[in-house]
Amino acid sequence: MKKLILGIGIGLVVLLIVAVVVVGLSLDGIVKRGVETVGPKLTKVDVKLDKVSLSLLSGSGQISGLVVGNPEGFKTPQAIRVGSASLALTPGSLLSDKIVIKSIKVEAPEITLETGLTGTNLKKLLANINESTGGGDTTGTPKPTEQKPGKKLEVDDFLITGAKLSFNMTGVGGLSKTLPDIHLTDLGTGAEGITGAELAQKVLAAIEEASAKMVAESTGDLAKGATTLVKGLIGGTNNAAGDAASKLGKGIGDLFKKK
Repeated sequence: MKKLILGIGIGLVVLLIVAVVVVGLSLDGIVKRGVETVGPKLTKVDVKLDKVSLSLLSGSGQISGLVVGNPEGFKTPQAIRVGSASLALTPGSLLSDKIVIKSIKVEAPEITLETGLTGTNLKKLLANINESTGGGDTTGTPKPTEQKPGKKLEVDDFLITGAKLSFNMTGVGGLSKTLPDIHLTDLGTGAEGITGAELAQKVLAAIEEASAKMVAESTGDLAKGATTLVKGLIGGTNNAAGDAASKLGKGIGDLFKKK
């Protein structure tokens, strides 16, 4: 009898291990499909993800090759490209109503800020998310009365470091800068948590704000890039071209300054 009980116990342990492995392997595919299915519905642009690797036992994870496309009317291939990002979560929370993510670290993403007739691509992405969720505003704050089903999230620490910003305006020239770290904390720590859409709003709002601020602070570089063009258009001396380009750069800076 003891041998039988021991054999059953060992069999159950083996089955449990197999189940954990199978679920772990399936979870990677579920997350990838979820991002590529829900992402476009939320942002109204193409969203692609190359690879997801999650460990249920350690609570660690890695994603690579995340690409968020540009809204209709913008010419650059994508708005955001993430080479790699890591996360750490509480494994037991996967079975609860709220998944607790201890940290997310996004390293050296490529961010493209493009201007159009109706504003910037990042502002448009924010507007798309807001429209898709039916609440909130372009700062990423949802309507307090909005109820959303499904899993809630808690993200204790969200860090974007070494982000590369590219800005280009036809005729003015380009701008390439490294953004200061973007650090968000205590997201969804309350009992209600936060939805994936609300998290996307808050993160994208922080990226848009940091990008616009960088452009506004770089008017001198933009003015230098415009000097040659303005000289060719208005003729005259280098000083005249420089003055006109400086005014153009200031105008661009004013455009991106926070109202």
